[in-house]
Amino acid sequence: MTIGKKKISNFSIIELCSISILWFAIFSLPFFQNRIFGTVIWERVFNQWIIISAFLIIFILNTYILVPKILFLKKYLLYIVLISFISATITFGVIWIQLNHFSRNPIEMPPMEIGPGLPPMELGTSMPPPKGFRPNQQSIQNSANKIFFDYLIIALLVVGTGTTEKTLIRWVYEENKRKDTEKEQLKTELALLRHQINPHFLMNTLNNIHALMDINVENAKESVIRLSTLMRYLLYDSSQGKTSIKKELQFIESYIELMRLRYSEKVKIDFQVPQEIPEAVIPPLLFISFIENAFKHGVSYRHESYVQFKFEILNEKINCTIRNSKHPYNTIEKTKYSGIGMENIRRSLELLYKTDYDMQISDTENEFEVKLIIPLYENQMFSH
Repeated sequence: MTIGKKKISNFSIIELCSISILWFAIFSLPFFQNRIFGTVIWERVFNQWIIISAFLIIFILNTYILVPKILFLKKYLLYIVLISFISATITFGVIWIQLNHFSRNPIEMPPMEIGPGLPPMELGTSMPPPKGFRPNQQSIQNSANKIFFDYLIIALLVVGTGTTEKTLIRWVYEENKRKDTEKEQLKTELALLRHQINPHFLMNTLNNIHALMDINVENAKESVIRLSTLMRYLLYDSSQGKTSIKKELQFIESYIELMRLRYSEKVKIDFQVPQEIPEAVIPPLLFISFIENAFKHGVSYRHESYVQFKFEILNEKINCTIRNSKHPYNTIEKTKYSGIGMENIRRSLELLYKTDYDMQISDTENEFEVKLIIPLYENQMFSH
């Protein structure tokens, strides 16, 4: 939660800074536009600042009050009524200020050079209207109406900009929140799956050592040592959610060697891995369930059996094939997996790789084969 709050705080600061810079630039425009005569005409600048301030008020009221507290709560009619009333009221107020203040105070212009050798034209005082000029009420009203509708259109553009900006920010925030939630759910589900694997693996291995003690005590002692190595991997390396390919293959090799001590030479165990293993990471315990079931369902004490593990890296993909023999006594079970089950294996792969993986299962009368293809993440940590 602390990380989430920190993200929200940083995002709000960025939003505030961006909007402040934008409006500061807008407020700067009248100042620079009025420097064309060499001297800033402050009364004209103040006039334009009043107009911009009115639009800023509309922007703030809409973006930070009406949109989050009314529009996002789906009170659409109330939002339309309030934003229309606010825009019209503020626009009318600006025009009233202009007509009742700035129209009565002629804007003084600075002296302007009109040519070489000629005295500057004094524009410091306003030019008087022509003799007999009387602006009628109708022309004033028409001018005010035109300005009102022009300002109202600008106000609606400001409202649209603020609403779009706030909606976009809300979408980005909700999207980040959704992704954070999915990551937390992913971590929880993967942790549950690994907690299912560990007791299952330990139970099978202890059963193997128990059976081995009746056959060869020395081999049983060696098995205990190998088991301690395996458990160290399970407790420390696999708990990180990622491990190097080299460590994972060493773990699988130790497990297979543990199985080799238990079975006679009738069981042919083939372990193939490349000589050069890249520095890359994979999720831990990704293949052990297939290997466990290969020994459980593919080995017979009465018939010749085999278990094959082949690990290759082709075209930036990891290709892992686990193949085992089948015998008449276990054909009823076929592809039935014990422990976490095939469904959990698929669920784990979907959580880790979404659709970026391929698992092919071949089940014939005499052989069962699983081929798993996953992407190779070179020189980077696993994304989950």
